[in-house]
Amino acid sequence: MTDTGRQQPGGQQGERAPAGGGPAEAGTLTGDRGPAREAPAGGRHGSGGALGALGASGAASAGGGPGGPGAPPAEEAEPEETYAAARVRLLGAEGGAARRAALARATDRWLAGLLHGATGDAGPPRGPANGEPRAPGDVRTPRGIRGVSLVAVGGYGRGELSPRSDLDLLLLHDGSLRPGALAAVADRLWYPVWDMGLALDHSVRTPAEALRTAGEDLKVTLGLLDARHIAGDAALTAGLRTAVFADWRNRAARRLPELRELGRERAERHGELQFLLEPDLKEARGGLRDATALRAVAASWLADAPRAGLDRARERLLDTRDALHLTTGRATDRLALQEQDQVAAALGLLDSDTLLREVYEAARTLAYATDVTWREVDRVLRARGGRRGAARLRSLLGASGRPVPRGPAERTPLADGVVEQDGEVVLARTARPDRDPVLPLRAAAAAAQAGLPLSLPAVRLLAAQVPPLPVPWPDEAREQLVTLLGAGPATVPVWESLEAEGLVTRLLPDWERVRCRPQRNPVHRWTVDRHLVETAVRAAALTRRVGRPDLLLVAALLHDIGKGWPDGPGGHSVTGETIARDMARRIGFPAADVDVIGALARHHLLLVETATRRDLDDPATVRLVADAVGGHGTLELLHALTEADALATGPAAWSAWRASLVADLAGRVRGALAGEPAGAAAGERGARAPGAEEERLAVEAWRTGGPALAVRARTEEPPPPPAEPAAAAGADTAAAAAAGSGPGVAESGGTLPLGVELLVAVPDRPGVLPAVAGVLALHRLTVRTAELRPLRLPPGVAGAAGDPGPGAPHVLLLNWRVAAEFGSLPAADRLRADLLRVLDGTLDVPARLAEREKAYRPRRRGTPAPPPRVTVARGSSQVATVIEVRAQDAPGLLHRIGRALETAGVQVRGAYVSTLGANAVDAFYVTDTAGRPLADARAGEVADALAAALG
Repeated sequence: MTDTGRQQPGGQQGERAPAGGGPAEAGTLTGDRGPAREAPAGGRHGSGGALGALGASGAASAGGGPGGPGAPPAEEAEPEETYAAARVRLLGAEGGAARRAALARATDRWLAGLLHGATGDAGPPRGPANGEPRAPGDVRTPRGIRGVSLVAVGGYGRGELSPRSDLDLLLLHDGSLRPGALAAVADRLWYPVWDMGLALDHSVRTPAEALRTAGEDLKVTLGLLDARHIAGDAALTAGLRTAVFADWRNRAARRLPELRELGRERAERHGELQFLLEPDLKEARGGLRDATALRAVAASWLADAPRAGLDRARERLLDTRDALHLTTGRATDRLALQEQDQVAAALGLLDSDTLLREVYEAARTLAYATDVTWREVDRVLRARGGRRGAARLRSLLGASGRPVPRGPAERTPLADGVVEQDGEVVLARTARPDRDPVLPLRAAAAAAQAGLPLSLPAVRLLAAQVPPLPVPWPDEAREQLVTLLGAGPATVPVWESLEAEGLVTRLLPDWERVRCRPQRNPVHRWTVDRHLVETAVRAAALTRRVGRPDLLLVAALLHDIGKGWPDGPGGHSVTGETIARDMARRIGFPAADVDVIGALARHHLLLVETATRRDLDDPATVRLVADAVGGHGTLELLHALTEADALATGPAAWSAWRASLVADLAGRVRGALAGEPAGAAAGERGARAPGAEEERLAVEAWRTGGPALAVRARTEEPPPPPAEPAAAAGADTAAAAAAGSGPGVAESGGTLPLGVELLVAVPDRPGVLPAVAGVLALHRLTVRTAELRPLRLPPGVAGAAGDPGPGAPHVLLLNWRVAAEFGSLPAADRLRADLLRVLDGTLDVPARLAEREKAYRPRRRGTPAPPPRVTVARGSSQVATVIEVRAQDAPGLLHRIGRALETAGVQVRGAYVSTLGANAVDAFYVTDTAGRPLADARAGEVADALAAALG
């Protein structure tokens, strides 16, 4: 029992009391602490083996007396079987919950016999039939034991005795007994237990003393919440239990935060069970102590833990501890490396890795249940505090004061079908999880970006109702996955919520092979699956260093996926390349991107191993790496992945020295790759011939002198097979039809949101880019990709309008792929009207955006994003200067970039914008007013000004 000591009753510590129970000080009867697991000096102490010494004391007192409630069936033990023989028989039987309960019942019978034997010698029975009152020293009457009871607490109180568990006992008395008589009873209980070689936590208290101690020591309270009557005065035990539970519930608002802090301190000392190679099954986070804490929370009636899998997880940890006790012969909770194979064999498991994986699974279930439960406790306590605060306010206002309204919790939209309510992410009332397979990823991405937890009911509803995604995934699903991975540390709890309900393995079936898989390399601090997620978290901070952050984040998630399969000739990297390619195709990446992700998985150790194990001055070393990498883009990604992987491994895997070696190698390889023939510059893509729709819009814009727009639905390829007749067209399709820009495309049962392409042609003039981007931001349209390029008109049209020269562009064409942040797309005529107002100066976009940002800023939370990065890509184009921007995507970002470039006095002759998850990767081709590339110094000034505007 954790609330008591082991000082020997009836005398000073270490002294054995006389058998007859001589005089004793009252202080020695109330649970004063003594040395742990110490037998009395001079007593017949056990030898410390699996059973301890089975002396005459144990044999003489075993088997007699009735057990407490839940006594075993008669066939469970022979009538004359001693307790020592019963223990031997039970410990040799099959393990599990049944053995623990049987061992507890056998112990109950033995201890009940000890109590009856002890109280039989405490004094002659009195005669209540004669009306004679019970004397202070009497503990027996013709109706049985009165005024004293023996109570099991803690794990023994729950009936969960492991082979080497302590016996947690409380000798409860009503205070009417003489100290000498009470000391004699205690001696005749405790000494046989020590003589048997069993560890004992004991205390002797009145109910008032027990309650007072519980109020001072939370660990005592936790033990008493599991109190169970063994023998003696049952009414005394029942009264204590009633008082303990009433006190616990009355003071839950104060004591539950104390319990939570106790768990945090324990986790800091012992770590997280689900990631430790030598875990403490009891004390580590996700261990048996947390299971006890969850029981205590449930007993408060404030909240309850999610029950799915909880009992099974706790039973797995208890079974493992039982096997560990029998293997070692010691009362230990630490699953040491040298004992794992034997414990696995005792449990009938294949090997120690299988053992650890099952232990990790159990710990993960308990840890997740703990997080959810404490979140619910916080919510309830906040609500209680709010009600009390409202009541106090009403009392201050007096009878004439207006009552404080208590309406429903505010719901703030986060994404389509996803809202925030009461500090959690929940589904919107209009959400249709049964018709929206992307909803789990959309909800998860929104939660991670906002730094909020996913509501447990929402996750369970998604797991129960959402249909599977088509394979390959649609574009939106892939983008939402990238957004989730790019949220940084906030990704981890959201990912754990998805895993707890089986959504991750439904989305990525191959993930099951790495789930909870241990890593025997001591450098690694995580299991394989958590390491992959942690690598993505680290990679999220490096997305500004690469041109394709989406490939970096997905490669980070998949780079060690090969560890879930047996190693082939090339190790897990070679195996992982095949699996990563398959998973990338499933996620919906095109073939070229699949090749890059496969190469990153294959070579994710190449840079660090080469840099630390080879001579970098040897040309063959650099050439080998250059041949493996193949191009600048892959090298850039591999360099960032190498750093993220090492940082996610553990502190010993990365250092300034390793970083400098890898950077040196990457620089040499970059130089080697620079000698290869370069492809066509991206800035020259504007020379392609316009399509018929683009040419029509350009002519219309030139003739009217204003913008011309077209909105058209963009279907996913290939479209999913129809499951049922479509009840209605999708929102995007309806918007396209309303704009009159093309045929509507019906959804298959309303399952897939469609991408929408927006074409805008505007006569060439300053401010076109920020104007169009500002209008889209005002209408809450998210830009996925964008392209701006000059377009030459047909000679006849240009000449009729007074063409100033055959080589001069007259119209800027903007091709956008957009999605509605909430609801459906606005009609094209509304967009055109607002764009005209922006161009003629009657609509102040910056003021409108600033007003909206101010209204929503207090609600924006989450992990701070890395700062934006603006660079000049020198040598990328012969006709313009290329300025690259990598930043966190946000409403109005492209508008701010366009305004900053206009303010800098440069002309934007081309733009190629990509939104990859939560990252914007943009390239702008700018010239001076004469149409020439900028000088190097001038280009640097423009880049610095743009970075300052975005900072």
